[in-house]
Amino acid sequence: MLRRSSVCALIAAAITSLALVGGASSATAAASPTAAQADQVQAQRTTTLYYDDSQAAEFRGAVAAGAQAWNDSVDNVTLVRARPGQRAEIRVFASNGWPRAVLGPVRPGGSVWIEMGRQAVNQGHDPVRIAAHEFGHSLGLPDRKPGPCSSLMSGSTGGVNCKNATPNAVERARVEANYGRGTAGQAPAAGVIVVDGP
Repeated sequence: MLRRSSVCALIAAAITSLALVGGASSATAAASPTAAQADQVQAQRTTTLYYDDSQAAEFRGAVAAGAQAWNDSVDNVTLVRARPGQRAEIRVFASNGWPRAVLGPVRPGGSVWIEMGRQAVNQGHDPVRIAAHEFGHSLGLPDRKPGPCSSLMSGSTGGVNCKNATPNAVERARVEANYGRGTAGQAPAAGVIVVDGP
């Protein structure tokens, strides 16, 4: 009888040990997120802004490339082309003047606009750089003029030969800060209009 109860006690101890080890493994797994879980957390933190290019005329391709330049450069905000009839925070128009935009940072549910100006393109400025620059205004970046081609927000002062549509480290950091720390639900920008003339 004593032998049987000793065996039962040993089995119970073994089961308890396995449960504790299994529980510790589960706790360790929960404490160490996988790459997929980290991506999911980042996606939840990312602010998605929609842009409507239905009135951008011949600039639609440049607008898409300008949005992609930002999407490739920052993590806290993503620019997505709106489907027909979908509400968009950023409306993009073609115009005959100089490019201009409403200064952000625009928030989900807010409203700003961009004009892709033919006058700048006719003078030799790159349409993709213009689009990325104007999106920069929507994301809260002011002009930095005069400036070198390496600065996206230097706009036309980068020169007509400048094709750079990629924000520099300072510009990326400013946009990341604008859309980090749970700012997605805040009120939209006051609406200062920035004209990107020479």
